[in-house]
Amino acid sequence: MADKQSTKPPAGTRDFLPDDIRRREHVMGVVVGVYERYGFEPLETPAFENIETLVGKYGDEGNKLIFKILKRGEHESSGEADLALRYDLTVPLARVVAQYRNELPRLFKRYQIQPVWRADRPARGRFREFYQCDIDAMGSTSPVVDADILSAVSEILTTLGFDDFTVRLNHRGVLAALLETAGVPATQHGDALVALDKLDKIGAEGVGKELAARGIPETAAAKAMTYFCAGALPLPHEALARLTDVLGDHRAVSNLADIVGLAESTSAAGRIRIDPSLARGLSYYTGAIMEIAVEGIGSLGGGGRYDNLIGMFLGRDVPACGFSLGLERIIVVMSERGMFPPTVAKGSIDAVITFMDDDSRAEALRLATELRATKIRVDVFPESSRKFDKSLKYSSARGAGIMAIFGENERTRGEVSIRDLHTREQQAVPRDQAPAVIARLLNLEPGTRHREHSTEHREPGTGNER
Repeated sequence: MADKQSTKPPAGTRDFLPDDIRRREHVMGVVVGVYERYGFEPLETPAFENIETLVGKYGDEGNKLIFKILKRGEHESSGEADLALRYDLTVPLARVVAQYRNELPRLFKRYQIQPVWRADRPARGRFREFYQCDIDAMGSTSPVVDADILSAVSEILTTLGFDDFTVRLNHRGVLAALLETAGVPATQHGDALVALDKLDKIGAEGVGKELAARGIPETAAAKAMTYFCAGALPLPHEALARLTDVLGDHRAVSNLADIVGLAESTSAAGRIRIDPSLARGLSYYTGAIMEIAVEGIGSLGGGGRYDNLIGMFLGRDVPACGFSLGLERIIVVMSERGMFPPTVAKGSIDAVITFMDDDSRAEALRLATELRATKIRVDVFPESSRKFDKSLKYSSARGAGIMAIFGENERTRGEVSIRDLHTREQQAVPRDQAPAVIARLLNLEPGTRHREHSTEHREPGTGNER
């Protein structure tokens, strides 16, 4: 007998069962609802790209995490790769903007929700295959763009029920200026930022050791760490004052001040903290960088301005700014905290129709068809039984509120027995009145959805369908 094969999915990936899908669709419904209200349009790109499209855009650390696809056919044994799985959604977007530059508006705002793949070490809330929820705005250098993006992601999190998140904000220009002031040679700024980006994971002592390992002069490294490890994050005006004391009248500090000031008129008001240690490891960032952080959880997403990336494909720079929410991590945190509405965690059926004898099967399907035509979600229990144990258990597992019962007696009298599974009350009604009675018991008018389920695929309080 052959050995039993493992049924576990590859490390860093997951199977999504029905409850998982419902949670994901609930979050995605909120995300899409907010993104579209902010004027962003949908976009999709292939799961894999030409390898040269991705390599060289994420820095040395990012390049190591790209899943490469070996050449096929006669080239398969060469070990060379010509394609790679999508590492993020930003670089493919830059390629799209360059490819369709004459078809897209000068000010282009897009959202994209698709899976990406990274050859990373799996950990809690960190996967090798995961969804990203991106928004990006291209064509303007105005800080209004940055503030509006921070507003959108803040509104998404508050709508989902998060009330303990902080928006960490920094600027690549501030990082470069602080490193320069500390005496770190310009040629080593990239190495220093790679080390600094690990501050949350390995702590100040670990970053200091990595700076030394990367050849950063000891005196310069020590001084730089005084700028980046200043303790608790102060209020924005205090942080801006400190940066001005060190850097003087610097354009990057002024840009941060503009973003903070504008954000006070948005959903991000009161959430922003300027964090000089925030580095964001991707090398394509050029200006403001941002991250959503939850105490005790870590990052739920990040982004920033990348005014030069599109130019790598187009031959001329196009200003751009974007943000990526980590959908999987958000779902993990919401599940652990019990943040999903009961209708999301429960089944997705309004009514179950069951029959006691085979002669009633066709009538059960006929009633199901009528109810489905009025947008009521209906399942038919496929096995006849004079006892309701199995069908009741099934109805409960599916979260149904109503069970309609057909049997020989009902068929003879031209009736249907309708059981309210919440109150356990049961009544026999004329067959032609059954759809209206079921709709009333579900608290809806025929042709509408049950109020209890109405937020499942839309954003609460907006009335905007996905």
